Amino acid sequence: MEAIIISGMASSGKSTLAKMLAEHYNIEYVCGGDMLKEIAKREGYNPTENWWETKEGVEFLKKRQNTEEFDKLLDKMLIERAVKGDCVITSWALPWIWEKGIKIWLKASPEVRAKRMAKRDSMPYEEALKYIKTRDEENRKLYKKLYGYTLDKDLNVFDLVINTDNLKPEVIKDIVVMFIDEHVKA
Repeated sequence: MEAIIISGMASSGKSTLAKMLAEHYNIEYVCGGDMLKEIAKREGYNPTENWWETKEGVEFLKKRQNTEEFDKLLDKMLIERAVKGDCVITSWALPWIWEKGIKIWLKASPEVRAKRMAKRDSMPYEEALKYIKTRDEENRKLYKKLYGYTLDKDLNVFDLVINTDNLKPEVIKDIVVMFIDEHVKA
């Protein structure tokens, strides 16, 4: 099976869906964020599970804005894995920089994403919403600078876009599985 690439803003449901699909199809789950954390480790950072929301995680994101080195290395690693197929990859760059694969964008409002983040990370909603808005802005700037597209706006590279605001993860998975199965048949 060709690589399945899941993208969407923070807390849109990327990892949840990717893990469900990996289990459904019995293929590997590859998290672009985890690969980026490995690169951060090489730079002397100490990433944890919800590291991106920490002061150190935000510091690393700002450092990324001053160099293409980290992202270009990540891109290379993700493409090498995607070429092999039989995987589900979460990534913010791969859908735009690699022409192959089944590409799915999960769309969700900042308010819904903040609720999810607050619950997942045990933080106040207001703090999560502020973080979501800041991170969205920083990531949009970074990817516009690096690649020329706008995250959550330039969606023409995707085979399927789903609004996850009012859908349970199982329903999203069922929709995506039907889409992928039809895509593979075609």
